[in-house]
Amino acid sequence: MNEFDLIRQYFTRPAPSAVLGVGDDAAILRPTPGQDLHVSVDMLVEGRHFFADVSPQALGHKTLAVNLSDMAAMGAKPRWAFLSLAMPRLDEAWARDFSRGLFALAGQHGVELAGGDTTRGPLTLSITIMGETPQGKALRRDAAQVGDDVWVSGELGLGAIAVAVRNGQLVDAGLSEDVLAACQCKLDFPLPRLELGQALLGVARAAADVSDGLLADLGHILTASGVAAEIRADSLPSLPPLEAQRERWLDYLAAGGDDYELCFTAPQAAREAVAAAGKAAGCRVTRIGHIVAGSGVRLLDGQGAVMTLNKAGYDHFA
Repeated sequence: MNEFDLIRQYFTRPAPSAVLGVGDDAAILRPTPGQDLHVSVDMLVEGRHFFADVSPQALGHKTLAVNLSDMAAMGAKPRWAFLSLAMPRLDEAWARDFSRGLFALAGQHGVELAGGDTTRGPLTLSITIMGETPQGKALRRDAAQVGDDVWVSGELGLGAIAVAVRNGQLVDAGLSEDVLAACQCKLDFPLPRLELGQALLGVARAAADVSDGLLADLGHILTASGVAAEIRADSLPSLPPLEAQRERWLDYLAAGGDDYELCFTAPQAAREAVAAAGKAAGCRVTRIGHIVAGSGVRLLDGQGAVMTLNKAGYDHFA
């Protein structure tokens, strides 16, 4: 099997919504009239973003999931993906299982693989994703306003705890096997909140996906919008055993990374609409604070005192 056999066997699928998909020098796409086109790129590098022994099927899922999370943060419906894949050697079994994970998630959300590239090199995975929103309706980072509530979806801290356990930083975590399994599942198979993002169009004001840690990614919204936020540490959502000891797990919940949840702001008058959006998407949504004048984010304890974390969020160059 050579490079082109690999592409034909494992990465060529029908792309009926594309004018021309895999197999030529470039794809030809026709965006839907009246829609804005969104484009995002994410790269995963072995040793930096994933462990060397992660299953190829999980890696196929996550490679696409982290890109879908960016679409979710803008309320976009994903349409087309382009995969760039560097492999240290041509491994047919690995490619088979990787493509299964990739296409299983793609099929759930109607995403078509419309092109890409393969080469030899250190294991590196990159997807360019394209999606659409109705013109002028996208959720953006620069739209938060003073007085808005701050919300987050799902449960925080699980992926970061799984990484810490794997790195030997939590030898005696005191967590049950069920909780540790849930943390590992969140790390390997994150669920992009696409349904929630789309349900929040016209409801929320600003949004970002939480990939590098809640406070770090909320900080992007605050910088873009020119505002500040106050967040209640005792409101950060997670699994019940972690919520019961929030102070112990606070670094992971607030700044751990690998959550792939949505952080968003919405007017106080939209609280019922936000709750309805979460219910429609089958996703937990939690109000964790509010937007205030100024700059930066302040994490407050139950008495309103500012708390300091040991972590500031994930840094690719740290």
